[in-house]
Amino acid sequence: MDPIIEEGYARLLETLEDLQAKKEESASEIRGNMGALLARMGTDTAPVVKQIGLEMLRRAKREASGELYDQEFYEKRMIVLGKGDPLPYRPDDPTKPVDAQICVLDEDGAFHELMYTNTDIRTDSYLAPLTPDEAFDIYSYELVFMLYRALYEYAKMDEELTAALARTLDYLGS
Repeated sequence: MDPIIEEGYARLLETLEDLQAKKEESASEIRGNMGALLARMGTDTAPVVKQIGLEMLRRAKREASGELYDQEFYEKRMIVLGKGDPLPYRPDDPTKPVDAQICVLDEDGAFHELMYTNTDIRTDSYLAPLTPDEAFDIYSYELVFMLYRALYEYAKMDEELTAALARTLDYLGS
């Protein structure tokens, strides 16, 4: 084989090794700063949560048919970011099992873990605050993706609404 080709190929392999090392170093640094990234994303997303967030159920009574009544909701709106494997019991009451466990972001930019307990006559919940680092440890990269996805979908809806309003104004003006 031609020495120039061999030398070029060897350099290419060295470049790939250098890039791999830089990629590993960057990924490690990002993993170490995930709490800071989530905190910043949560703070930046908070104003949007007031508009797109849901009123999450706090507790309700259940009819024999399974329908809920006398529903109470949390004061702040929230967006759902991830679902985790339920703990065997709730931290506030070890006699209550956890049927659903989700991570939410409230309109103040704070992360919480919301745990629901369902019985034949009640649905009850427990809202526990989470630091961004704790949230990442439990729910991993799904939180970053879901925060991004929520803003992306909100922006897309806003663009569609703006375009529809522009078409309406054009129609009214003609």
